[in-house]
Amino acid sequence: MSSTPEDGEVEQPDAEVVEEGAYTTDLSDETPPIIDEQGDLDQDVDTIPQLDGHAEAEPAGRAQLRPQTSYFASLQPAIQLTTTSPGLASPDDSASIPDDTPSLQDSGVSSPQSEAQLPPPIISRKSSTASRRPFELRFQSRLSSSFLSPRAASPAFLGPHSRHSSHASFARGSESGIEEDTQTPWEVIRWNKLKRLTGQAFSESGRRNFGSPTCLAVTDQIAIGTSKGLILVFDHHQNNKGIIGVGTKAAEAGPVTALAISADHTAIAAGHATGNIYTWEVARPGRPFLQIPALDSTQSEARKADGHVQGSAVLHIGFLGYRRTALVSADDKGMAFSHLATRGTGALARTVRITRILGRYPDVIVRKTDKPVKKSSVLAFSPLPLGNVEQNTDSLGLVAMLTPYLLVIVSTTPIAQTQHKAARPKEIVAHSAMTAALAWFPAIKLKGSGAEASKNKLAYAWSNMLNVLDVQESPRDPEAPENKPIELQFPVRSRYESEEAIVAIQWLSRSVMAVLTITQQLLIIEDVTMNVTDAFDLLPKNVYHTDLYSHQLQSVIEHHDEDDAEMHGVVADAYYMSFRGYKGRLFLLGSNDMWWGSLTNWADRLLAMMETGDYIGAIRLATSYFSGSGEKVTIGLPEDNVLRSTLVHDKLLEMMSASLRYAFGKNEQAHKPLVDRQQLFDLAVACVAACLKVNEKDYLFDEVFEWFEENEVGDIFVDVLEPHIMDRQITTLPASAVKTLINHFSKTHSPSELEEIICLLDATAMDVDQVTGLCKQHSLYDAYIYVWNTALFDYTTPLLELLKMAAEPEIRNRYAAAATPDSFTSQKMFPYLSFILTGRVYPVGEFMEDDRASTAKTQIYETLFYGKGGQKDPFAVLRSILVVDTPSFMAAMNEAFEDSFLNSTQDEDLEGNAPEVQRGSLFNRQIIVRILLDVMSTGFEADDRLYLDMFIARNLPKYPQYMLLAGTTMEQVFTRICQYEDEDSHDDAQLSVEYLLTVYKPANISAFIPLLQRAQFYRILKTVYRHEGDWTELLQVYFIDAENQTQVFDLILECLRESSGLDAEQRQLFTVGVKQHTEDLAKIDVSKTARVVDLVLPEEHSFFFASLAAEAKTQFSYLRTLLEPSDGARKSYHTTSVMLEQYVRLMCQYDPSHIVAYIDTMKEGELQLEEVLPALETSGNIDATVILLARQGQAQSAMERLIKHLSAIEAALTGVLENAADSPDEVATNEAIEDLLESIDKYAKVGIWLCENQMQHITLKGKTASKSPRRSSTKQPLSFEENLWLEFIVAVVAIAQKIGPGPARVEGVEPDTDELSTALRNTIQRVFTALLSSTATARGQAQGQSDSLRFVRILRAFLLRAAEISPSLSHLRHVMSSIFSAYAYEESLLSLSNAMLDKDLFVQVDEVTKLRRMGWRPRGQVCGICRRRVWGPGTGLRIWERWEKKEKQGTKRKELHRRRSATTLGEEYEDDGQEVVGKGKRRSLPPQDVGSDDEAENKQAGQVDLGPIVVFSCRHLFHRRCLDQSQEPDAEDAGERAAVHGGGNFEIF
Repeated sequence: MSSTPEDGEVEQPDAEVVEEGAYTTDLSDETPPIIDEQGDLDQDVDTIPQLDGHAEAEPAGRAQLRPQTSYFASLQPAIQLTTTSPGLASPDDSASIPDDTPSLQDSGVSSPQSEAQLPPPIISRKSSTASRRPFELRFQSRLSSSFLSPRAASPAFLGPHSRHSSHASFARGSESGIEEDTQTPWEVIRWNKLKRLTGQAFSESGRRNFGSPTCLAVTDQIAIGTSKGLILVFDHHQNNKGIIGVGTKAAEAGPVTALAISADHTAIAAGHATGNIYTWEVARPGRPFLQIPALDSTQSEARKADGHVQGSAVLHIGFLGYRRTALVSADDKGMAFSHLATRGTGALARTVRITRILGRYPDVIVRKTDKPVKKSSVLAFSPLPLGNVEQNTDSLGLVAMLTPYLLVIVSTTPIAQTQHKAARPKEIVAHSAMTAALAWFPAIKLKGSGAEASKNKLAYAWSNMLNVLDVQESPRDPEAPENKPIELQFPVRSRYESEEAIVAIQWLSRSVMAVLTITQQLLIIEDVTMNVTDAFDLLPKNVYHTDLYSHQLQSVIEHHDEDDAEMHGVVADAYYMSFRGYKGRLFLLGSNDMWWGSLTNWADRLLAMMETGDYIGAIRLATSYFSGSGEKVTIGLPEDNVLRSTLVHDKLLEMMSASLRYAFGKNEQAHKPLVDRQQLFDLAVACVAACLKVNEKDYLFDEVFEWFEENEVGDIFVDVLEPHIMDRQITTLPASAVKTLINHFSKTHSPSELEEIICLLDATAMDVDQVTGLCKQHSLYDAYIYVWNTALFDYTTPLLELLKMAAEPEIRNRYAAAATPDSFTSQKMFPYLSFILTGRVYPVGEFMEDDRASTAKTQIYETLFYGKGGQKDPFAVLRSILVVDTPSFMAAMNEAFEDSFLNSTQDEDLEGNAPEVQRGSLFNRQIIVRILLDVMSTGFEADDRLYLDMFIARNLPKYPQYMLLAGTTMEQVFTRICQYEDEDSHDDAQLSVEYLLTVYKPANISAFIPLLQRAQFYRILKTVYRHEGDWTELLQVYFIDAENQTQVFDLILECLRESSGLDAEQRQLFTVGVKQHTEDLAKIDVSKTARVVDLVLPEEHSFFFASLAAEAKTQFSYLRTLLEPSDGARKSYHTTSVMLEQYVRLMCQYDPSHIVAYIDTMKEGELQLEEVLPALETSGNIDATVILLARQGQAQSAMERLIKHLSAIEAALTGVLENAADSPDEVATNEAIEDLLESIDKYAKVGIWLCENQMQHITLKGKTASKSPRRSSTKQPLSFEENLWLEFIVAVVAIAQKIGPGPARVEGVEPDTDELSTALRNTIQRVFTALLSSTATARGQAQGQSDSLRFVRILRAFLLRAAEISPSLSHLRHVMSSIFSAYAYEESLLSLSNAMLDKDLFVQVDEVTKLRRMGWRPRGQVCGICRRRVWGPGTGLRIWERWEKKEKQGTKRKELHRRRSATTLGEEYEDDGQEVVGKGKRRSLPPQDVGSDDEAENKQAGQVDLGPIVVFSCRHLFHRRCLDQSQEPDAEDAGERAAVHGGGNFEIF
């Protein structure tokens, strides 16, 4: 490694390596040198750049982590992070080229470790109810589900805290999910100032002599154009290689506005502000070898050649391919040209062929045109450079151009041709700045990668929309000629929407772009994903920019339309000439200096973190690089996972080793004490995560753990391991680590937590004596069993150990008031048995391997059922376990019976000496049941035997092929289950008997009925009675059983329907049973009872109705179900009048508001009035009473009851009004008044209905009355209906007289008289309006019975009666006012309605008349059917004469109608032979045939009259007769014909 370079130096790739950003194919002799101590380029690849001589301010808190300089001197050789490693290269052989991994820096001091201790896990204990339902129990250990719900975080779970992250990592978030600071210890781009170059080009003397820098071009030379038309050329050592243009015409051509360097770096082309172009050889700066002058603008109308017009600034210029004499250029007026010069010996001998490829020349003479020409300019321009792999596009000379409106790609050779054109995207931000930028990246093929060549691609941007398109060749047609030009496609494959307008684009590599925004924000963007990996501000660099387009595009901006979102509000300055890229580096032309920079790669970033002392963050960042999370391409990491992991793996291990040596003070050069515990904890977290990620567990324990253990901080390491153990990422620990873990966690963790951790580790690596002793000491028997089983493969000893704890006398008594802690521990034997006998590891729950599971099951079965207890009690262990807890043991065996291990059918003698491997087959379900029956036959209580019997009853139907019991045994099991004693066992016992009866079929099941009845097994009794056909007893059981009593209705339907198999006697007995339980059925569901009875026992409705008399509410629900079903069922037709009357009476009590609606549905005569009227009147349903009386023809009685009720309401209202002043509750008084007024209005409507109903009878009678009635008189006596109206009106008006305003009011009463009077007046008005309407209807429909004076007679009678009662009619003033208001209201309403109808009718008729007068112009002159000429030339005068005749006849008819209308009453005269007799009457005339004369004329002329001409709105023309004779459907109907032809027709005549 060479010495560290100074400011401005940067590593350069070897000449043989083609970088992604290289545009040339041969770089062997073009590799520039690197910068020296003044910023010159040097050729040392391995040098690590510094930060331009400026030390970054050290953040607070970092000093304590920053190692000494001597530490780095020793550390760097150990973690030497070079750009490439021997044999390991990135796919593009450019590991130093940046990639796209997010900069994940989890560095610095972590947050303080939490001191909070976790609560111990809750251990579920067996509840007392578990033993009552043992066969639903499934044993689960405390640890078997722990992996699904990890416990709360311990201190080791705390995620790392970082002080640094890049922009990308901040955007994506770190792996740990902790938000990180956006500061990083490295620069995303290392910027270096070209100091010597700046001193020459930007100094005061330099500006005075050469002019200010205006543009920049960079290849192996750095070319700077100046405002004095000169070009300054420097090499990468910042040495001035020449000044081009001094003393030549170029110095007089204006400022240099565009620069380009040829592909062989020997020529430079310059465009000037005057439109002139000069091409120079770098070796001959005194004379241009090619000059292209601008055209004279005054002679543009007569021009014979193309070129830039004088005064048009050449803003863009470039070389085509390798030719130095092939140029393309564009100016600020929107014009672009290609310049192809011939070969020659000098400038005079060369000829240049110029072709215009874009834009139009400006007009010297302004022409007035309808559409103004849009101003345009070339905002971005670039020819396609050549890559290192040959492409068919190389010979086309592609040029990309961006105008304010279009993207245009043009091929310049052999002829200029547009290859692609695209409009500006619509997604551009509305009214944003007008900017454009583009950059090509040629097709290249990287050496050593073996990859295919990439495609040519173009990145271009309008405003804030960035797009990337590929250049593809269209598939060639095999039949096409070979010389046919290739066809290109330009699909857009990527798009990015920036927050700001984009002003410049440069490719740093084939996968990374540098994008400059209008606020000088630099974005690093990946090509494929279009992710912004980094972003930072370039404002401090003061990038040079200038306004090049606003003058040309001024008209576009001045005519800016705020409503047009596609237009821009401002034209941005140009930046492209100051922002250049070359070989992965950026060059910036500033206003006062010049900079270059390159992206830092992954190795640089790691080393930068190590140099700042953030070794923990460096390890974490390297881990993220290894996993490939985040950036890869941007920081130079390969995309291939294998190559990337191989590249990072060794470096990561070296970094961890160096960090451990430094942290523990083993670095000889690092004279620093041991770091604090928090930093060691963070280091352990980073190392453990890294080792797990790279799968280096051996390194983790052999190297990392040993460092911690040797320095007596192993407890920190095991704290970090804890979450990884809980997540099962680490399952095996060396013995030393296990010892450290147990010794530490026994002090810091609860016993249950320690037990959980032990059970998650591989016990084969543990010290069995140490672990088991510790487990017994802390009663960690789950861990004890796990270690014993896993390490020693012994499954019997733990069972016997647990059994000893329950061997004490007080433990044997399960019903003792209190139990010792050992009694709870002994209960672990039952889940232990369940796990082992089902092949699961206790207490983890994982399934064992087959061989191990078979061994474990055999050991347990031998211990329990092999008879090793001696001759005195061979099954002593089994007996002891049954004594401890029989239900739990049966539950464990219930699970064990589900295992296929017991599927053996052999019934061998257990006393034989079978080989060990064959003993497993000796145990099957048959043998186990036999042994259990023998063992529990003596010495056990009935409750314990009950669980065995239920166990047998439930498993016997499950495994009939493996279990066979004698009939007497099953009978005994059946009997013992039915004789259970504990009520809590009822459900389990009944379910067990149901299981048993599926395989056990007693010969006489009836003998067991008393036993089942005493046991209250009603489900079984239902099955037995149904099987025996005892339906009456079955019905009784349904009423006794409180479960599912609603099923009794299904039973009744099943037994009493016509298709049931019951005979008459059985049906009769069953019916009697149903009737005996009437009240029980009603209590279950009275609605279902009514429906079922109506379906199968309709004749018994009266019995059920009478049986429910004691419960009025139930009786009402029963009747409502029959008479008014709410579920859409039909109404019952089996009810009696007594039931209907009772329903009405009950409705008055329970649903009075529904009475009127129900009575409306009833027919006349269905109710006896004397039965229901008292109830209706008592409940206050006068409206229902009136309806019923009216239906019975007792209208007078109905009116009397109504008037009586109105009088009662009036009295109540008067009383309320009189006491209103003394009432303490004004709100309640007002509410009472409102309720009474509503009642008056309600019953007034009832009275109106009653009177109108009677008037309808007049209408019916009037149809048969005499047709010659005598004239009515106002003095004629009132009829019955008129008297009915009179009584009702008098009653209503009396209320208004007594309550309304007047002297009759009580003094001191001041209610709201306005509202009161208004309410009463509205009621009276409604009554008289109804009277007027009713009498008018009767007058119109029954004139024989009434006349027009009916209303007057009723009013006269009302006034006479009022006069008799009160001599003064002053009290009736307001009443009469209401009456006349009703008249006025009716009259005004009628007048308004007539006026509206007349207006609408007039408008419609007027429009129709106008349309008919307008007519339709026919499409042709012939009929559409007969094809005869209808009108126009050749038709003669016949049509015209008929039209004239028709017009005369119409005029005549109108005159006759006018005369008839003017005839006075009684006048007689004759007109045209017609005599008018009497009042407007005349004698009838014979009909006249208007067309008879025409038909006669047609027949005489030999012509056929085809009728009128019909023209449809669609302008088709037909004869009327042709239409009638045509075969079109519905042709006779003119309206439907019109629908066929446009929706209407018009007859000409």
